[in-house]
Amino acid sequence: MQDTNIQYQFFPRSIGLIEPMEEVINVFKKAEDKISSSTNDLKSDDVLSIVRPELEKIGYCVEQNKKDEGKIKVPVLFGCNNSIDKHFYADAISADRKIVIEVEAGRATESHQFLKDIFEASMMFSVEYLVIAVRKIYRNHNDFERIYPFLETMYITNRIKLPLKGILLIGY
Repeated sequence: MQDTNIQYQFFPRSIGLIEPMEEVINVFKKAEDKISSSTNDLKSDDVLSIVRPELEKIGYCVEQNKKDEGKIKVPVLFGCNNSIDKHFYADAISADRKIVIEVEAGRATESHQFLKDIFEASMMFSVEYLVIAVRKIYRNHNDFERIYPFLETMYITNRIKLPLKGILLIGY
């Protein structure tokens, strides 16, 4: 694949990328010219719509729209007769339901949306990995560079133990 300005880091850093994560990174690399925050000012839904076809090709179910039937509900709590009592929404989920993708734009660091994404993915049934894709350029700062130390600190200090096997941070 050609040179790219897409940045990524998998946490914990002591574990290398698994193949499904490489496939997700390649989706963002393929769309780089359309989604790069250095040349485009897109909302998260716009970025998601651009990467949707390639994510679907590699087996992801991707949010279609903001209407209830277009959203992806991931179970959190189950009730009687295995009904879903609580769910959270995901932007995309792998066919095996182990990888959740969240695409963020302006709210990634402004309102600490990435922390909410981590919490929700940690509560989702069967989810093992989280991918958070964020802008590299937003209001004169780099969301990728702002989030990286949070994740680095969380994994190095080991004070918070997540049920997730890993988090992939992508900067577009």
